[in-house]
Amino acid sequence: MPYITRDQSGRISGVSDHAEVGVSEEVAADDAELAQFLVDQGLSTPEAIRQRLAESDLQMVRLVDDLIDLLMDKGVIKFTDLPRAAGEKYLHRQVARKRLQANLIVDEDDIL
Repeated sequence: MPYITRDQSGRISGVSDHAEVGVSEEVAADDAELAQFLVDQGLSTPEAIRQRLAESDLQMVRLVDDLIDLLMDKGVIKFTDLPRAAGEKYLHRQVARKRLQANLIVDEDDIL
């Protein structure tokens, strides 16, 4: 059963598949108000849901990268604390991001 959050006016504002802090109302999976909320959010078909999840996955990857950077900058963890496979993936992403940034930086003399 899905769990929902409501905004101040009582309309559904979020959905989760498990109970969370602030997500206390459980509704039936076929609830009409929930179905309308999903349509309004562009989540009425399995394909739309997969697309939204894929977009969210990309955002989460960036969030994890930033979190690792922050923890290392603050000295909470060291790069060597990461499992080897995770460290290699992290390094590959960092190198790719730096190369991309270098290609995006344009010298003022090159601007028309």
